[in-house]
Amino acid sequence: MADWVDVAGVNEIPPGGSKVVYVEDAKIALFNLGGSFHAIEDVCTHDGEELASGKIEGEEIVCPRHGARFRIKTGEVTAPPAYEPVYAFPLRVQDGRIQIRDDRWE
Repeated sequence: MADWVDVAGVNEIPPGGSKVVYVEDAKIALFNLGGSFHAIEDVCTHDGEELASGKIEGEEIVCPRHGARFRIKTGEVTAPPAYEPVYAFPLRVQDGRIQIRDDRWE
């Protein structure tokens, strides 16, 4: 089982904001949606563009290159040109710290 990794403090990501972190080889985008934190892989499944600098609209992130949309909470695709979801990492907050696990290979 993958271990929880401490990646950021909750005060580092303001509401409506994002932050990119790395866990081993994974580039991960953290988001604060009104005090609720979420983590998805920071790679658009359409063309490999990073997502974190895209526009957050509601609970979706819009890819800055071609406009594909992904649901931040689940990684689900909500608009093409992407058709494959991005991975949503398990996340928890403990003692004001955001922790994630990369359990894709379990």
